[in-house]
Amino acid sequence: MDRPHRTRSLLAALTAALLAVPGITVLSSAARAADADLARNGGFESGLDGWTCTAGTAVGSPVHSGAAALQATPAGSDNAQCAQTVTVQPDAQYTLSGYVRGSYVYLGASGTGTTDVSAWTQSAPDWQRLTTTFRTGPGTTKVTLYAHGWYGTGAYYADDISLTGPGAGTAQPPAAPTGLRTGTVTSSGVALSWSAVTGATGYAVYRDGAKVQTVSGTSATVGGLAAATAYSFQVTAVNDAGESAKSATVTATTSAGSGGGGTSDLPAHALVGYLHATFANGSGYTRLADVPDSWDIIDLAFGEPTSATSGDIRFDRCPVTECPNVESDAEFKAAVKAKQAAGKKVLISIGGANGQVQLTTTAARDTFVSSVSKIIDDYGLDGLDIDFEGHSLSLDADDTDFKNPKTPVIVNLISALKTLKARYGSDFVLTMAPETFFVQMGYQYYGTGQWGGQDPRCGAYLPVIHALRDDLTLLHVQDYNSGPIMGLDNQYHSMGGADFHIAMTDMLLTGFPVAGDAGNVFPPLRPDQIAIGMPASVNAGNGHVAPAEVTKALDCLTKKTNCGSYATHGSWPALRGLMTWSVNWDRFGNWEFQKNFDAYFG
Repeated sequence: MDRPHRTRSLLAALTAALLAVPGITVLSSAARAADADLARNGGFESGLDGWTCTAGTAVGSPVHSGAAALQATPAGSDNAQCAQTVTVQPDAQYTLSGYVRGSYVYLGASGTGTTDVSAWTQSAPDWQRLTTTFRTGPGTTKVTLYAHGWYGTGAYYADDISLTGPGAGTAQPPAAPTGLRTGTVTSSGVALSWSAVTGATGYAVYRDGAKVQTVSGTSATVGGLAAATAYSFQVTAVNDAGESAKSATVTATTSAGSGGGGTSDLPAHALVGYLHATFANGSGYTRLADVPDSWDIIDLAFGEPTSATSGDIRFDRCPVTECPNVESDAEFKAAVKAKQAAGKKVLISIGGANGQVQLTTTAARDTFVSSVSKIIDDYGLDGLDIDFEGHSLSLDADDTDFKNPKTPVIVNLISALKTLKARYGSDFVLTMAPETFFVQMGYQYYGTGQWGGQDPRCGAYLPVIHALRDDLTLLHVQDYNSGPIMGLDNQYHSMGGADFHIAMTDMLLTGFPVAGDAGNVFPPLRPDQIAIGMPASVNAGNGHVAPAEVTKALDCLTKKTNCGSYATHGSWPALRGLMTWSVNWDRFGNWEFQKNFDAYFG
């Protein structure tokens, strides 16, 4: 009876001795068995699977171990955070660790229910391990892990991120859905259904590999699609433990549709150009009658307001003192009719760099409608081009949903354009020429942002385009005078080659989550609604590319050949064409832009 007592005493003494040694902790076998690495894809071997990143990608070098690591580049007001949410046990101890490289790199956990924690390094020229610990609160079941850099400090790298501690039980993500099939297919939408999955609390729908919506039932309709375009779809099942693998893929091709937007009598591929009608500059004045027949839409630049907020638009043609060869009003109107008789469209373009238009009141909205109508009627024009730049459009701080805008300058512009469309009917041509900052930049930022401080103009054209997508003839974003813009590959693209035009146009034809929110997707436009905006020459604006680069962009977008480094999400033979600033500058450059367009499309 004496030996068992001595054994227990010996074990107690050994335990006490071990606990007295700094840095050594004794865990029970049960506790050791419960510990697990809860971080999903912490080595980024599966790309960004499991992570949500504002500006990240998986790279093959440098890596700490394995074949991949995270690279993310902060820019502007974005610290390039990558995060994932994991399921944890309440009132439990966890250790977060990972390896990082770069300047000002952070690794942390939020939503712990106690004290959120982070570790960071000011400078890590080689891989450096960061680690921190926390205890979850008594009601905490989920914690968000994150890594991020600091604003404007360059790229950082992260690898082998782990969260070690008690697992959240035996719950497992559900099985992948089966039986995915298509139902009704229209020119802009595809209906999908699938079999229910045991244990699933919801489902995520993917279009061409990108998550586009989540639903609670076993059916969904994916809308906002381009006409006569092939798409692929997959579905995953979701519960508290995570997301299943993707289902088998089904494909569907949308129907041709009716065109809409006053486009039925445009050529399949159109050349759009701005004509300096109210001013002269180094390119010289070009009379409307002298514009070659290659130009299918001629935008008269510009109608401008009497003041920024008046809504009163005036079209004052270039005076003789500035444009000695300017035609008379009668000659100008006769030229409009001659162009129309030849099948061309002549529009009044409102705004430009110097024409700020802010419809802050309903009175300004109504004045805009009446004054624009007077110009259209006086000159017998075919429609209207909106070229609002600068500070014309911005979003109020509480205006966060592009589908339901409430900022007066946005709401009033939408109302004014719908009124004009209704007044002139289905043949009314409506085009828009926003800058990339107001459209594609919305992939990263929208308005002032969740925490404020962002430029309120960012993405401000998106609600206007979306509200008028059924009335819009052409959107030709100005792919020039632009800073770097992040594409759907989460890489920044800069002017100077075909890549920029390919990436920016792919975003319009594929659609994209606004401000990174996968549940708030800006739907794609039809390819016949898109023309690519380019400068006609090096004199016309920053971002000019040589004809060979224009051809590369068209090859990639219409044929998916000659694409270079950017992989598009489809090919669009029905892409409408090209827009340029300007007819005058192209004439100055011996019609290089026009000749290249004619040679490509015949």
